[in-house]
Amino acid sequence: MKSFRRTTTFLISLLFCACACAFAKDSDVLDVMLQGSSSVDLSALVEEQGGTVTHDLPIISAVGAKLDRHQLKEILKSPLVTRHIDDLASTEKLIGVPQEVEVCKVRGHIELDFIPDGLEWRLYNKLTSPASMERLELSWPKTLGHVTHISIADATVAPALYDAAALGSLAINFPAAHRPQLKVVDTLTVSFEQPTSKAVQSPLRQRDFTLKAVFAEGCATDLVPGYENNNEDFYYNSAAGVDALHLQGITGKGVTVAVVDSGLWEHEALVNDTTGQNRVLARYDALTDSLDSEVVDESGHGTHMSSIIAHSGKTKRNGRPTRFYKGVAPDVNLVVVKVLDRDGLAHLLEIVRAIQWVVDNREQYGIRILNLSFAQTPRWPYWEDPVNQAVMKAWESGITVVAAAGNEGPDAETIGSPGNVPAIITVGAVTDSWTPNTRDDDYIPDFSSRGPTPSGHVKPDIVSLGGHMTGLIRPASALALDQPEDMLRTGEFVSTGTSQASALVSGIVALLLQVEPSLTPDEIKCRLITSAEPAINGNGLLAYTPFQQGHGYVTAARTLLFGRNGCEGLSLDMRADSVDDETFYGPAIIEEDGRPGLPGFSRRVSSKPSEKGFSSTRRWGVKDHVERRSAVSAGSLRPNKLPFDWQGLYLQEKAFIDTLARGASPDSSPSP
Repeated sequence: MKSFRRTTTFLISLLFCACACAFAKDSDVLDVMLQGSSSVDLSALVEEQGGTVTHDLPIISAVGAKLDRHQLKEILKSPLVTRHIDDLASTEKLIGVPQEVEVCKVRGHIELDFIPDGLEWRLYNKLTSPASMERLELSWPKTLGHVTHISIADATVAPALYDAAALGSLAINFPAAHRPQLKVVDTLTVSFEQPTSKAVQSPLRQRDFTLKAVFAEGCATDLVPGYENNNEDFYYNSAAGVDALHLQGITGKGVTVAVVDSGLWEHEALVNDTTGQNRVLARYDALTDSLDSEVVDESGHGTHMSSIIAHSGKTKRNGRPTRFYKGVAPDVNLVVVKVLDRDGLAHLLEIVRAIQWVVDNREQYGIRILNLSFAQTPRWPYWEDPVNQAVMKAWESGITVVAAAGNEGPDAETIGSPGNVPAIITVGAVTDSWTPNTRDDDYIPDFSSRGPTPSGHVKPDIVSLGGHMTGLIRPASALALDQPEDMLRTGEFVSTGTSQASALVSGIVALLLQVEPSLTPDEIKCRLITSAEPAINGNGLLAYTPFQQGHGYVTAARTLLFGRNGCEGLSLDMRADSVDDETFYGPAIIEEDGRPGLPGFSRRVSSKPSEKGFSSTRRWGVKDHVERRSAVSAGSLRPNKLPFDWQGLYLQEKAFIDTLARGASPDSSPSP
């Protein structure tokens, strides 16, 4: 085993310096960051040399400036300058929305359309030339009878290709000379013997069908199972234990969340709370350094995050409003900070300025939570990263910072910045496999970034629902226009990622702060990680490493019930970090096989990768693990050899719940 204090952090910094220090003419104007004694002193130095200050960033004792090479050379002679990045223009777009890799440029629509005699499925071709369909697979309820007609892109498929298909399923391999050619948007239409409205006793559901189209260009697209009524019920609140809190009037009222992102669409359900009162306290545009009456969301990403956090519309079931809401914390106050452009990208100095503004105005607007659903590949040790330095100051000021882990998995060491800051709350993603009523098929998807960080810390801290999350989006935004396949016919947008998972956690934190407004950021983080439920296999071993699942799966009700305030070793000396008086490395090590690990932890994690989708062995949480009906698998560890005392923790939690049921006040939450 080797220490994880690897050379990668140094090499990243060195390579960046080599790029930034490339030769330039003395007359070339550089975008520079200067850091030192104070932003006031640095501003004076810039002005003395005839340069222009573009960003005043006292939160990290820095300024952004435009200088030529000669001016910069003179300024660097001053002892007031302790660090500089001398050509930010070469890396102008540093930080962006985490993107899941699009492996296929042909996508099927997220919804199936039912017609009187069958179904329609829209297909979107994002290639620069027509897509050639090689194979089509379909299954359907047998009560619909046989397929009587198939057309793709208005061209009828020869019946001879499917006439011999079995009742309920077919697969067509198209001859090379007769492959359907998809242009930009085309429709697959399938007709059946029986009308769809009369063939079954109950209405057809999307999950009753499977569809898969395979293309010669080397990719395939599948019809997703879908939810029953996705536009009226977003489902993640019921799966994440939020509905139970809404019933108790816990809706985030009195808590303010700052969403630093791409802006906000001024939709009624986002601008107003559940009583119809305006709850957007401020709108700041960090790109122009101005307070505006509206910060137009050109990207759409920021609106989607705000919708997950705060959508004030009521959930409907069977067409009737419930007592639940679509947003996690539908009564929170919002502070909207625009920093990402149409493409979901931003300059690091704008990010720092945005966080600076949030910290400066935290008391005026009562800002308690900062949602950061963006990430970049770490370029410096976390304590040297300008954005991370600002994030650490925000945490130190009393603001709970929630950040996305990133969508660069499944490889290790893919946690993005600022999620690599040890103290803050970094969130990975879980998907419910479109089945919110069971967790047996909930799993960590490949895209969710894994730890450890370059400095050896365990990240993410927790995982939360982030798969196919529904929310509002500005219809003219880039995401809406670029990904029409993810738009519901009613206008909502469905998207997946650790961005969405972090937004859900920001909402949970708001619920927690409504109940206990005196909690500090450290106490809130402790509540989350001590109540999170790890994925456990039938043999008692962890189904995922801590670098994949952190402390486990977070849900709202458990956070309030089981979370503890005290976590030793959780806090870091932010001042020491920010000025590099002392550096902090995490516990990660390099195992003999070259993979990252933790001391003494190798025998606690299953050596077999966990299933994607339904698992007969994986259970989330101690309760479901202990109470599982199936017997412990053959060959499992004997009880006295188990690395975790799951039974003991189960009994603690049960005793805690029994105490609450009797109306008594327990001394404390059970210890993990």
